[in-house]
Amino acid sequence: MTPRRILVTAALPYANGHIHIGHLVEYIQTDIWVRFQKLRGHNCRYFCADDTHGTAIMIRARQEGRSEEEVIADMREAHIRDFAAFDIEFDNYGSTNSDENRELCAEIWQAVTDAGLVIEKPVEQFYDPVAKTYLADRFVRGTCPVCKAENQYGDHCDKCLSNYTPHELIDPRSTLSDATPELRQAPHKFIQLEQLHGFLTEWTQSGESLQPEIANYLKGHFLGVEGDEQNPVKELKDWDVTRPPEYFGFEIPDFPGNYWYVWFDAPIGYIASTKQWCDRNGENLDDWWRSDETEVHHFIGKDITYFHTLFWPGILKTAGFSLPTRVHIHGFLTVGGTKMSKSEGTFVMASTYVRHLDPSYLRYFFASKLSPKVDDLDLDLDDFRNKVDSDLVGKVVNIASRCAKFVAKSNLSKTYPDDGRLFEQGASVGNRIAEFYENCDYNSAMREVMVLADRANQFIEAREPWKLRKDDSRQDELRDVCTVGLNLFRQIVVYLAPVLPRLAAQTAELLNSPIESWNDSQTPLTGTRVNEFQHMMTRVDPRKVEAMIEESKETQAPETSAAPSSAGFSDSPEPLEKEPLTTEDCTFDEFMKIDMRVARVVEAAHVEGADKLLQLKLSLGGEETRNVFAGIKSVYNPDDLVGRLVICCANLAPRKMRFGVSEGMVLACGPGGNDIYLLNPDEGAKPGMRVH
Repeated sequence: MTPRRILVTAALPYANGHIHIGHLVEYIQTDIWVRFQKLRGHNCRYFCADDTHGTAIMIRARQEGRSEEEVIADMREAHIRDFAAFDIEFDNYGSTNSDENRELCAEIWQAVTDAGLVIEKPVEQFYDPVAKTYLADRFVRGTCPVCKAENQYGDHCDKCLSNYTPHELIDPRSTLSDATPELRQAPHKFIQLEQLHGFLTEWTQSGESLQPEIANYLKGHFLGVEGDEQNPVKELKDWDVTRPPEYFGFEIPDFPGNYWYVWFDAPIGYIASTKQWCDRNGENLDDWWRSDETEVHHFIGKDITYFHTLFWPGILKTAGFSLPTRVHIHGFLTVGGTKMSKSEGTFVMASTYVRHLDPSYLRYFFASKLSPKVDDLDLDLDDFRNKVDSDLVGKVVNIASRCAKFVAKSNLSKTYPDDGRLFEQGASVGNRIAEFYENCDYNSAMREVMVLADRANQFIEAREPWKLRKDDSRQDELRDVCTVGLNLFRQIVVYLAPVLPRLAAQTAELLNSPIESWNDSQTPLTGTRVNEFQHMMTRVDPRKVEAMIEESKETQAPETSAAPSSAGFSDSPEPLEKEPLTTEDCTFDEFMKIDMRVARVVEAAHVEGADKLLQLKLSLGGEETRNVFAGIKSVYNPDDLVGRLVICCANLAPRKMRFGVSEGMVLACGPGGNDIYLLNPDEGAKPGMRVH
């Protein structure tokens, strides 16, 4: 088999959020494929990077009083740590905010400009005169022009579900500064994808680069085909690829004061990350990105299909880079058949998972569910536990644990014993399993491997080595049985090595023989020393699963009548000094013990990993401040709250939460959900004033 040169990428994680188990579907799927290719002897390299540019990063940096570079540096550390915890290994993990990426963006921009694809058009957009930046729709709020509901987003109303433009909002305001935005016109640069229509139709419909359902989707929704009455040719829209100031990104050399839009420079980060690796290892970038001898494979989620299958190949073609050999597109992760939910505890961060469960469990479970199709993948927790317990512990590891202890600190048989052709049968399906891996049909590969595990267990069960050890005259037979069992185990682990690298390393330690090649499955070990068996994997502890879910849940405020409403003031505030007040024991004298004071919101921010919470810094006058977590995210934008006066219950005991310590409670009323209204102090109130 001639070694292949293969370049592999996964979508770049955005540097404004942590990795969760939904993200891990893609990175684990890709890591498995890369490990398989390396095990087959191919020169396969896995490149990724943090996606670092855009308005969201800029706004977060402002809110935290830090530079954008500081924000993305911290998130990079967290991303690398989370990936490593799940045995996801990149050959290089870069950043789109790198010198390499800036240079490549300029090179590619010049190429598309020289090709006549770039045009300039004016764009009218709201501008914040205080924050000095143009506002995307999500940064504008106002009164719905249809139902007159207040505090609605710039493009849709959550109350009546109407869609509209920001210009149609009544009394619009910027969420960044609360200023009234101004309609301003600014020039933008666009790339005319329609000029590449013929090439994109040919590339997407070739049957080689995309899954059939994706090719059909693109034909039906964006491209059409000449002569096809059901899908007539459609015109591709021009792609807006620049942003006016202020914007965190790379300034465009021939368009001063303007910046490449994040979706332009982010995928170029694939190439930039490769260049960093090439420079470090003495390789030539053109051998990887401008060579017919290199395969380029992208792994992405279905939500970014349009960009990776139309815009990106068009840019690569124009700039003279290699086109994707294959774009592998996967579906989303659901938990228990529904979307991941923070309130239900099923929106699990990667760091939370590893505090409770073995990452190998999740790698195997995902592999057992992934197919070449774009279907969503469901994580049913009962199925998760049963599959790990049955397949990995009850079948695979069970083979080693039943044999290794009988030959520990001695050697395998010098000649491979008669096993009824079991090892030969296992070797013969190696190519079929390899084909499943190649096609990302991990589900079929895992089923094939489990058939081998069943056969191995049946062999051991029939020979009963635990009985042979009691008969001194049958010790040679015992050694032969264990030699067969451990070789069948090792053969299975070779096939599972892309999915379970930790188990492969443990097996290498046990049998004093590293697993380095797919061909290790074709030849049995003989005469090698067996080390003492070490525990490899335990059953899934349901208590740990429950603990993980509980840690991922947002704590809800208790139902009590001690305040105007129990709807999400903060997460489980402590009682004053005893049990929460109720309508039966809340006399006027008791009520007067509650220290309610006027406070000003001086800082407000989203809480990373929380579905309903905002973190508020309240000034109670002078230098006295309180940190409060309030469950009002469904209604209030952090930027809208800064400077606002609220009423704070100031004599609650501090409450230690997963996100920090809450030192009070802001008062609101309403039935909950999207109907929560912060109580407003009377006109003329000042921070620190007591409310009676």
